[in-house]
Amino acid sequence: MKTAIIYYSYEGSCALVAGIIKAALNADIYEIKTKDAKKRTGFFKYVWGGSQVVMRRKPALKPLAVDPESYDLIILGTPVWASSPSPAMISFLGRTKISGKKLALFCCHAGGKGQVFEKLKVILAGNNIAGEIDFINPAGMDQAVLKQEISEWAKTICA
Repeated sequence: MKTAIIYYSYEGSCALVAGIIKAALNADIYEIKTKDAKKRTGFFKYVWGGSQVVMRRKPALKPLAVDPESYDLIILGTPVWASSPSPAMISFLGRTKISGKKLALFCCHAGGKGQVFEKLKVILAGNNIAGEIDFINPAGMDQAVLKQEISEWAKTICA
């Protein structure tokens, strides 16, 4: 099964998970990057990120050469921002047609996945969602446990 992982990672958690999934499934991997590469830190990061979600901003993205039609399974990963998918993921999905595909979803967060999967499922209507999983602070987890959890999940989405 030809598999693509498409993810956005602000601080590296989703990149870590995407890399482990890539190794588990021998998948192609694509990182969504915004044109605004400035990293906000501290409290201001939460104010800025939350306002992006509330104001429904769709950031400009750097080009991403991926053709969803050429994949059997597409895994989408996003951090949780204000109980929602990141604006970068929303922007990507708004400009990329994904329809009639087998998808799997993952998110990374510091304590609450909010409505991420429900909101993604609305955007991705017309696709088959094979599975979803969330990770709380994956960089802080025991890496062997994280790899095992991802490996077991990967088996279920490929079935």
